[in-house]
Amino acid sequence: MRAITLTGETDTAGFYAAAAALAQQDVSARDVEWRTLARERDLFAAQDASLAPQRAADADRPPRAFIAATRVMLLHRDPARFALAYRLLHRLKREPNLLQIASDPDVARAGAMAKAVRRDVHKMKAFVRFRALRFSDDTEFFVSWFEPEHHVVAAVAPHFVDRFANMRWSILTPRASAHWDGAALRLAGGATRADAPGDDALEALWRTYFAHIFNPARLNVKAMQLQMPKKYWANLPEAAIIAPLVAGAPARARAMLAAAPRLVAARHACGDPGDRTGGALQGCRRCPLWRDATQAVAGEGPLDAALMIVGEQPGDREDIAGKPFVGPAGRLLDEALARAGVERAKAYVTNAVKHFKFEPRGKQRLHKTPAAAEIDACRHWLDGERALVKPKLILALGASALRGLGLRSASISSLRGSAHALPDATLIATVHPSYLLRLRDEDEKREQWRAFLADLRKAQEALQEL
Repeated sequence: MRAITLTGETDTAGFYAAAAALAQQDVSARDVEWRTLARERDLFAAQDASLAPQRAADADRPPRAFIAATRVMLLHRDPARFALAYRLLHRLKREPNLLQIASDPDVARAGAMAKAVRRDVHKMKAFVRFRALRFSDDTEFFVSWFEPEHHVVAAVAPHFVDRFANMRWSILTPRASAHWDGAALRLAGGATRADAPGDDALEALWRTYFAHIFNPARLNVKAMQLQMPKKYWANLPEAAIIAPLVAGAPARARAMLAAAPRLVAARHACGDPGDRTGGALQGCRRCPLWRDATQAVAGEGPLDAALMIVGEQPGDREDIAGKPFVGPAGRLLDEALARAGVERAKAYVTNAVKHFKFEPRGKQRLHKTPAAAEIDACRHWLDGERALVKPKLILALGASALRGLGLRSASISSLRGSAHALPDATLIATVHPSYLLRLRDEDEKREQWRAFLADLRKAQEALQEL
């Protein structure tokens, strides 16, 4: 029996070196025992020094196809993964097409293990939550606690370096930890939950954000738990409100259904100051979007508002209610405006396109971005609203809003962060709140939410100066 001891659970380089040497000697997989320094050694089995990984550096590497097929699965927590991988390598000498036979038990098992590891990598990227620690010198350090199923910390840590290069942080897990000091990444041993901090000042904000993006009408508990398994809830700040949100979903969904589709008049004219019913807008045929929409959705708000907020187009809820920004994106916008000190009731809120553009998907109507020609056709109405309201400041939410305002070649990234002068108003551009709702990576959501709030605070400051 050959006993091979690797330097650790993720010593894939050592494994490949030792496996290549064993395969060259045609050592049967049944005659090899794989161990790691992290596991208890068998005192009665002698270590084969001639095949120790650190002494096999000159051995030929295994075939590239084999490395590609096993690199990820070797991060699985199953102690038998090294034996399985070597068995595949040894068989390849006599079965050169083995890795292409998906029905082979060894190949299938290796594939399933790799799939589990990739899923664990995805979950770690999605569900790591950093909590802030503030020191006496007013510097911040961020710490998170996560419990991966497999040995993925070293593989995932560079992702967080790329995302949070300007932060100092540590990711603590039971088996391994990653530490970034702003210049170098260091991997260390495991930790305990007690080593990580509890709630920080952003927890309440994060729960508020999650509550606003929760849609009771489209709740599917099984699908939610598939994407956000319960085992991760203990370390998620939003987990505390999931049960109440789920329990209250049926009542909230019934209330939504009670708002039956109806053709209602706009509160005021859209492009025609003399038409106080919005009838002209309801009869608009400037583009084909009117054919499938329930109704046109005019702007809403004081006709002497200093602030005009321009979005993209009505969504599913807006199309039914006949009012702008009353769906999930609208609720998120309301929360952000309140936090930035902007009173929505004093703002005129509208969209660059007045009809809901969508594509049917089963019983759902999924948002579809309006085409440039559709935005240009609707500019007639937006120009009318601007002439009617005469806002001092326009907050443009998204690229479609910019085009509707006549800025065809501008982008959000080029304008974001400062105020810009238009012929008749000051412009501040930011992303549409629906962009925040579409983000899947939780840390990116936090980062973009902070940036969105910063843009709205700039708008509030600009309003005070105008």
